[in-house]
Amino acid sequence: MNYTTLGRTGLKVSRLCLGTMNFGPQTPEADSHRVMDRAHDLGINFFDTADVYGWKKGEGYTEQIIGRWFASGSARRDKTVLATKVYGDMGDWPNQSRLSALHIRKACEDSLRRLKTDYIDLYQMHHVDRATPTEEILQAFEALVDQGKVIYVGSSNFAGWHIARFNELSRHRNFLGLVSEQCKYSLLDRMVELEVLPAAQQYGLGVIPWSPLAGGLLGGVLQGPKEGRRAGILDKDHFKKNREKIERWEALCKELEEPPAVVALAWTLHNKAVTAPIIGPRTNQQLEDSIRATALHLTEETLKRLDEIFPGYKTAPEHFAW
Repeated sequence: MNYTTLGRTGLKVSRLCLGTMNFGPQTPEADSHRVMDRAHDLGINFFDTADVYGWKKGEGYTEQIIGRWFASGSARRDKTVLATKVYGDMGDWPNQSRLSALHIRKACEDSLRRLKTDYIDLYQMHHVDRATPTEEILQAFEALVDQGKVIYVGSSNFAGWHIARFNELSRHRNFLGLVSEQCKYSLLDRMVELEVLPAAQQYGLGVIPWSPLAGGLLGGVLQGPKEGRRAGILDKDHFKKNREKIERWEALCKELEEPPAVVALAWTLHNKAVTAPIIGPRTNQQLEDSIRATALHLTEETLKRLDEIFPGYKTAPEHFAW
């Protein structure tokens, strides 16, 4: 496994990030533990989760699964760079969601309890909260860092100007600010190339793409997934709208003699802004198949052909102005 630093920090993380959203709803706890064990065997030290994963409101079921895995020994927690998120609904009362200082504090304490750890390596805002002042949010995170409960702070689904605002205010407060941005990025979803990726590079944020397989469309979908969250994907409008691109895509992957999922992950890793795409394996086999992406080199000719199939964006404003 190759490693890199997370943005401008000295924190070393694997070039693939293990996403845990399937743990619980799609992958039983015992199998989830085996996947995490195998990830460590393969050198993956970067795990991503969220308090809402498990999709049982208020329970944080996926965090509980990870916490019980940590508690089973073998220095699992010490070997793991743990990222989780705050924002989503954790109850039906007014202050059980979003990014008020009150909710951030309570959500952090709850995540620590479920994860059976006394600190979170990377605590991420799962979304933008337009109703809460940035200063309040930053002060809440500063308190958690001062208390040693959080080491680094990251964002997810932020616009470029949100990244700029948070980090400029952090500079004035003598706070490190955001060190990462987790955004939707794949060959089929390239809008972040306009402003988010340039902002992340300017401010030294590591970029952690989620859904690098575009919801399964880039994972060899023409064979028709028959199980898991992607079952029935060929009947979805998103596939039908992109069918011609997907056919050309899979033909190119066949020509390269590489699995489509591996090529899609490798493509994200060719972008210098990207730290580690998030993979969401349900099984150990899916996990092991993903490792190939860290070693796959795509030629300039291949990258050009991919741009022809899936046109990207120039950096703003050049994309839409002279």
